[in-house]
Amino acid sequence: MKLIELNKLLNSELTTKIIKTDIEEDELSINVEIENLYSTLLFLKTYEKCRFRQLIDIAAADYPGEEKRFEICYLLLSHENNLRIKILINLSSDEKIPSIVKIYPSANWMEREVFDMYGIKFKNHPDLRRILTDYGFDGYPLRKDFPLTGFNEVRYSEKDKKIVYEQVKLEQEYRKFDFESPWEGTKYMEKIKTSKTKDD
Repeated sequence: MKLIELNKLLNSELTTKIIKTDIEEDELSINVEIENLYSTLLFLKTYEKCRFRQLIDIAAADYPGEEKRFEICYLLLSHENNLRIKILINLSSDEKIPSIVKIYPSANWMEREVFDMYGIKFKNHPDLRRILTDYGFDGYPLRKDFPLTGFNEVRYSEKDKKIVYEQVKLEQEYRKFDFESPWEGTKYMEKIKTSKTKDD
């Protein structure tokens, strides 16, 4: 089966569930609403002509300027047809998405990663806990509004003889930038030059 045939099949079989389909660079993308995700994936896995039996990955992206700021992408593979497909869902930060662990057991850890990095919650997930960040981690690192330095830093305190968590404090020196021409040299280089000439 080719992508064009698959596209026609899905548009005829899942007419009420698909928002739109798109073929770009030999890749078929399907946009669906949250409430139709579970039934769409179940169809793609079990229907005789599809057989997308392997979940390759679950990825997410953050578009904070959009009303539905998050996009989740499910990547599926059909070994029998040698085809890959993307299922895309857009959701807002307060919406929950159904877990697909019962259809694809490998989704367990993938959904936990998405939750850990973006804070997207999955309904009926068997064990929705953080998986990549530390205990008590504050925020979601792959959201666009998360600061590059994070909110807290972890270090070993010689004084207390234990690991301590502290708020990130940037030294003022990191905020000062020297925009002088590299040909003229920076101010501290000039000081070194003048001190050398005095010594000579």
